[in-house]
Amino acid sequence: MNQAPNLQDIASALGATLQCRLGMADKIPTGIAPLDTAGPMELSFLSNSKYTSQLATTQALAVILAPDQAALCPTNSLIMTDPYVGFAKAGKFFDKTPLLDLGIAKSAVIHPMAVIGEGARIGNFVSIGQGVKIGKNCQIHPGCVIGDEVLIGDEVILYPQVVLYHQVQIGHRCIIHSTAVIGSDGFGLANDQGRWVKIPQLGSVRIGNDVEIGASTTIDRGALNDTVIEDGVKLDNQIQIGHNDIIGAHTAMAGGTMVAGSVTIGRNCLIGGQSAISGHLKIADRVILTGGSSVPSDLSEAGVYSSSGKAQPYKTWFRTLANLNRLDKLCARIKALERIIHDKKHDRE
Repeated sequence: MNQAPNLQDIASALGATLQCRLGMADKIPTGIAPLDTAGPMELSFLSNSKYTSQLATTQALAVILAPDQAALCPTNSLIMTDPYVGFAKAGKFFDKTPLLDLGIAKSAVIHPMAVIGEGARIGNFVSIGQGVKIGKNCQIHPGCVIGDEVLIGDEVILYPQVVLYHQVQIGHRCIIHSTAVIGSDGFGLANDQGRWVKIPQLGSVRIGNDVEIGASTTIDRGALNDTVIEDGVKLDNQIQIGHNDIIGAHTAMAGGTMVAGSVTIGRNCLIGGQSAISGHLKIADRVILTGGSSVPSDLSEAGVYSSSGKAQPYKTWFRTLANLNRLDKLCARIKALERIIHDKKHDRE
């Protein structure tokens, strides 16, 4: 689309039904904002009933909302079943993330045996190794390091200072944010009479299509087989993925999560932030872990799991902790009382 989209264009792109005053369908929004701050030429959205009270006073040009909220809307509306998805799609019309200049910066260092696809945008001080193949219309931002024999699909974006170790494979349309490291050695060590012997990590990392990897996230290469991130996976910032892990398609994982080695996580899982998953486990499809969960054993069925405790006043938590420390003694006293009750009951009989 050559010119900025109007309300009717956006509604069509979202698959939404446009309800508006006469002549308003041609109005061109200038941006998207929350209900309470949106200006008269901006879009907004209502996806959480907690904010319904803001709908009556919004100044937005139009609001993306669900059918059951449409009658409450005082302005133009774009009606669809999932307004939050509508917000995500509409936001793309107003995304101002800058593109790198077309072509290859003079300071980039590219091995003569590397193959760079058409439409490349490669920034300053990028290093690209031998045997690398980069697809069409990729953006490689300044300071990225791409090791030997790396394969990168079409329309991939590597933000500044991403490091891809040798033989890593990246699918199409992936986004990898700054300082992510993919393909570094897994934590493989053998203990030889008290001394650690490094186990060479002979596998690599294979990443599917439409994957997004957050800033400072690390994905270790496999010890023998590859570490695999399947299509559509979304990883937040500062996540650790251990060697030989398999993350199933369309799973999303929030920041600070740690996954030890040789873990298989199913498809369409949701992993809350700061969760910790022990090694050599299997997690079924459609598992949801709430934030801060610890997983020490397999989760073989879909469902919601949690092991984190609710925040309490310090004195309450301190008493709870004191009771936990006395738990063995309390259990012993209960067993003793049970024996006494059992003996007395036996005597009566």
